[in-house]
Amino acid sequence: MRPEVIAVHFALNVPNFGDYADPATFVGLAREAEASGWDALFVWDHLLVDPDWGVPIADPWILLAAAAAVTERIRLGPMVTPLARRRPWVVARQAATLDHLSAGRVTLGVGLGEPPGAEFEAFGEDSDARVRAGKLDEALAILDGLWSGEPFAVEGAFHHLARMRFEPRPVQRPRIPIWVAGFWPARAPFRRAARWDGVFPASHATEETGEPMPLDELGAILDVIRAARGPRGLEGFEVMIAGGTPADPAAAGTILEPYAAAGVTWWSEGLNGWRGPLEAMMDRLRAGPPRVPAIAVPAGSRA
Repeated sequence: MRPEVIAVHFALNVPNFGDYADPATFVGLAREAEASGWDALFVWDHLLVDPDWGVPIADPWILLAAAAAVTERIRLGPMVTPLARRRPWVVARQAATLDHLSAGRVTLGVGLGEPPGAEFEAFGEDSDARVRAGKLDEALAILDGLWSGEPFAVEGAFHHLARMRFEPRPVQRPRIPIWVAGFWPARAPFRRAARWDGVFPASHATEETGEPMPLDELGAILDVIRAARGPRGLEGFEVMIAGGTPADPAAAGTILEPYAAAGVTWWSEGLNGWRGPLEAMMDRLRAGPPRVPAIAVPAGSRA
């Protein structure tokens, strides 16, 4: 059997607060991201972050719509949106509209939402992890049903929908891709991810250092996903990890090669204040994505 060739794609992932909350700044960033060769532009989804910060925060969907209007190629989406604090039918409408505006370039990242104190408790929402997980799973089923364009109803523990048809359907078929985020060593988020289209794993130990998660942790996560997906393995499944790389594309590619060989299909380059001011982050953006040669892996190794 011929080996399978795995190509890595490259996303920029920026916060929706601080300097990046300015819509004009974000629109300029989107234009430059596409011109510099990046494959996607993702934006965080926060309402407050910290009650004492007082930093500017922008609505991610409005930022994404503005970016869609000035780009033609790069994928766009929230990475990630905490569905437990959103009405899923509103998200279904927003995402489908954005998918039409962008001609089918939306990826929807979802998760429980962090930090629960600022994002849930401060607004009187239930921050219990099990409650958030239950709401998330119901909301995902609702998105899938509404995007089908077929008659659909729900009578769940948290959501109740009368029988309805939701039009228009997204441009993408069978629906907008859904990637699920989670922090290792919790296993439930990765079993959830296995039911959808991709995973965005994170590690508390490295989330602020700019380093990608250790390869052994990634391997353990992918084992959980393979077990949950059964014979399909990782076929047709996207795996994205985050970190920070140097501006030299070749040097950045060297860092990513072992991750590509392990099964990573997307790299998320974080642009945020922990790495440096906006000017420095724009310099990193303009330098372009890492260069990673296509990795040939044995046929069936992603099974």
